[in-house]
Amino acid sequence: MSLGEVAADLYGLAPAEFVAARDARAGAAKESGDRDMAAAITALRKPTVAAWAVNTLVRAAPREVDALLRLGAELRTAQRQLSGARLRELTRQRRQVVDALAERAGEVAAGQGRPVSEAVLRQVSETLTAALADSDIAEQVRAGTLATAQTYAGFGPVDPDLTVVREEPKTAGAQPRRKKKPAEPTEGERARDVRAEADRRRAQEELRAAETAARATLAAAEEQARRAAEDLEAATARLAELRDELAAAQDRHRFARNAERAARDAVRAATVELERARRRKR
Repeated sequence: MSLGEVAADLYGLAPAEFVAARDARAGAAKESGDRDMAAAITALRKPTVAAWAVNTLVRAAPREVDALLRLGAELRTAQRQLSGARLRELTRQRRQVVDALAERAGEVAAGQGRPVSEAVLRQVSETLTAALADSDIAEQVRAGTLATAQTYAGFGPVDPDLTVVREEPKTAGAQPRRKKKPAEPTEGERARDVRAEADRRRAQEELRAAETAARATLAAAEEQARRAAEDLEAATARLAELRDELAAAQDRHRFARNAERAARDAVRAATVELERARRRKR
């Protein structure tokens, strides 16, 4: 088993289980004679709660996370090309997707019996945003082997020629500047734009499909909860009926027992009278 496979197994565990499992794997590697592997496994850091939440999200919703990371590639492309309108559109999508996935991470963690705080969810959002901006962080997120939450100061590559283009305000009497004719895109650039657009559409379709599936799951859960509530109400009513029936049966049992005692007393009295009558006849 490779180090990557070992790391994938370990970082799928809860933080409380990580150290013991890591040490056991390192000990097994050492016993087998692979000291380098043992040392590499020992060097793996225990994940923070936020990192664990992201790793768990990747395992629970791989398609949604992959769609997010493809959106990050589109954002980086748009910034390199200084496409303001395109960048604004993708940035809006980024906020929506990051917020939705951070909320999903909280649900997944709670579903595993380990709910996380709002502070942890903010770190999850920061990590997902960093993955959108930095391809190296994106690969760590995709692998699901984060040890700590990630942050990113800016968005996109910081190249010397990357500047923000703003339109200068016009002054009275000023001559308008002649605009330079933009260079025609090359075949490679056009092909890249086509691929980016296809990736964007595919990401949107997958996100819509995930949202539809989530809504269907929610509707099914609500229906199941409604039926369970109805069953509980019916069972409660039936229990009340059974309790009433039991009380009535207990009353009948007491009445019958009293009647049986009275009958026995009457039999004994009649027996005594009969015996007396017999004696008088003698």
